[in-house]
Amino acid sequence: MARMQVGTGEFNVVVEGADGAPAVLMSNSLGTNLHMWDDQMDALKQRFRVIRYDSRGHGQSVADEGPYTIEQLSQDALAILDALNIKQAHYIGLSMGGMVGMWLLTHAPQRIGRAVLANTGAYLGGPDLWNARIRTAKSEGLAALTAATMDRWFTREFQERSPQAVDRVAQMFRATPPAGYAACAAAIRDMDQRDSIRAISNPVLVIVGTHDPATPPTMGGLIADHIKGSRLLALEAAHLSNIEASNSFNRAILSFLSASEHKPAPAQSAAPAKPTRAKQKSKNETKAAAKPAQPPSAAPAAPKPAEKSTAKTGQSAAKKSSKKNARKAAAKKAVPQKSVKKTAGKAAKKSAKKKSGTKKVAKKKIMTATKKAAKKAAKKKTVKKAVKKATKKKSGRKSR
Repeated sequence: MARMQVGTGEFNVVVEGADGAPAVLMSNSLGTNLHMWDDQMDALKQRFRVIRYDSRGHGQSVADEGPYTIEQLSQDALAILDALNIKQAHYIGLSMGGMVGMWLLTHAPQRIGRAVLANTGAYLGGPDLWNARIRTAKSEGLAALTAATMDRWFTREFQERSPQAVDRVAQMFRATPPAGYAACAAAIRDMDQRDSIRAISNPVLVIVGTHDPATPPTMGGLIADHIKGSRLLALEAAHLSNIEASNSFNRAILSFLSASEHKPAPAQSAAPAKPTRAKQKSKNETKAAAKPAQPPSAAPAAPKPAEKSTAKTGQSAAKKSSKKNARKAAAKKAVPQKSVKKTAGKAAKKSAKKKSGTKKVAKKKIMTATKKAAKKAAKKKTVKKAVKKATKKKSGRKSR
């Protein structure tokens, strides 16, 4: 930790990570300090030079009399970058820190690279609500606001599952100077950036908590709608999503901050002249015969002037070859109907002959067998008659 003189006051600033790495500036929410980002440090400092600081009126930074403004809090952030000789930094801000981020993106976009605006709003109306909190903080201290604040900042399930994490944040909240809390609350009360953020052109990731009653998802949705090209991510968490859903939060910010900037599209060469009807016909025949070597969307490169005649000859030969190939392919694929009919007719006749021959042979066999049986029967009958006749003769002789 280091206390540095910034403008008219001292600020508590911590810098971690390699000196040559891209810089990331982190700004805390109302009622916390730079330690609200502890769960993000292991992930970030491996790739970035991370600058955390206690916002004005919080932690160990200056807590002069207010009220403050969002512009004043934003000028503090720029002064810290100047003191560290950092010309540009990525930015991560949550709640009040997100409001500071929106002002920086609108009024000093060249100082910010990519920006994460988490659980925040461009306008948090209801002056009566903020005035009541300001009065309570000044008269009773932040202990009187702690229980209700923790219920807004964390879901009931997380409070039961991770009581130590909630208690750590509660201690931060109670330790916040009442005058600093009240002065920053007034800055939030008087802020309205709904129209000005439409001018933001930096890459922006907007994070919302699906169970956040302090800055509901609709507020984040409005920011994403007003900032052209921004991304919107919803996490299963309440207000302090960086703590309640730290793993998902860390993956999202690392992916977003590490993404390469959008590069301008390369200049395209002039489109070739439209083909004549004859050329178009040849082109269509070639497409039907074979797949083109280049995808249809790719424009053919124009030949160099020195190679003009060679290119034409090559193109002519290629067209002739493609026509020939097309005819061969068509000849192979298309079998004449007459030939098919003739072949089918021959096959049918052959099959019919086979069947006919088989029937004739069967009929002949049956007739032969019948004749043989008839002859045999006739023979038997003749034999019987002869036997009968012989028997009659023999018996006649005996009777005599």
